[in-house]
Amino acid sequence: MITLGHGNGGRLMRELIRDVFARHFGGLDSAVDAAVLPGLAGEVLFTTDGFIVDPLEFPGGDIGTLAVHGVVNDLAVSGAKTRFISVTFLIEEGFEMARLERIAASLGRTARDCDVAIVAGDTKVLPRGQGGGVYLSVSGIGTRLAGPALGIGRVQPGDLILASGTLGDHGAAILLARHEFGLSGNLASDCASVAPFTCAAAAFGGLRFMRDPTRGGVATVANEICQAAKCRVMLEESALPLKEEVRGVCDLLGYDPLYMACEGRVVAVAAADDAVGLRDAWRGLPGGLDAAIIGRVEAGPARVVLRTALGGERILDELEDDPLPRIC
Repeated sequence: MITLGHGNGGRLMRELIRDVFARHFGGLDSAVDAAVLPGLAGEVLFTTDGFIVDPLEFPGGDIGTLAVHGVVNDLAVSGAKTRFISVTFLIEEGFEMARLERIAASLGRTARDCDVAIVAGDTKVLPRGQGGGVYLSVSGIGTRLAGPALGIGRVQPGDLILASGTLGDHGAAILLARHEFGLSGNLASDCASVAPFTCAAAAFGGLRFMRDPTRGGVATVANEICQAAKCRVMLEESALPLKEEVRGVCDLLGYDPLYMACEGRVVAVAAADDAVGLRDAWRGLPGGLDAAIIGRVEAGPARVVLRTALGGERILDELEDDPLPRIC
């Protein structure tokens, strides 16, 4: 069990770092205060993110896989390959050691699967009652890959909007995993690296912009696009790739799946001439069978509109409140 002594810089902390983190992360030199990184060729990108989720372990992943994929995906949609990450564990006093080791092992395994080196980290222990078990803060460094210049400012009327797979899986899976509503099911989070999808997209010169639709889901990404491009974004309800389980959970609990988080999907904007080719390329990748063109950018007032299956229209506003606390 974690005690305050595991965060005081003494023997217990040294043993925790050596026996849990360094053992599972591989190559982590816990005897230095700064990692020496080999020379990186080309443009270097940097990102950082914090991760809180309840429950910490859920179908399809845990906070460790979530943290690695979150940073890898932020760099991937920016056109970069992640090379190095650092990880800070904020652990609540009383947390079960075996559970911490499971999370650390999962995090290390996910980093290896993504070909990413964990080169630095830190550990802090919060007094009992002042944390949520474990929080993670992760930073990543990557190098830009060859491909078209990307930017939300490059989006223009006539462009099409694509999703690399089903939407809202992570948010709905977390809802079910909490067991707060008497619901159960086999839905798993989509937590995964999107690097294969972003690499495939980079082959298309008409690619304008990519984003991973985490907190706030696809509707939030669409609002970011319309505000930056000063255009209308029209989404087609009939084209949205949604699992029936996600629809069912949202219908029962009153949530909109378009605002549900994804943790292994890409939303991309591409020129109309390249959109079908990009969609088909994604469908040829593992996990990409449900890739779809879900909307278009149009001249008009800067708002997001959903054309419903019945032919009506509904405005999708920006989120004001957080309907799903501690989801990613």
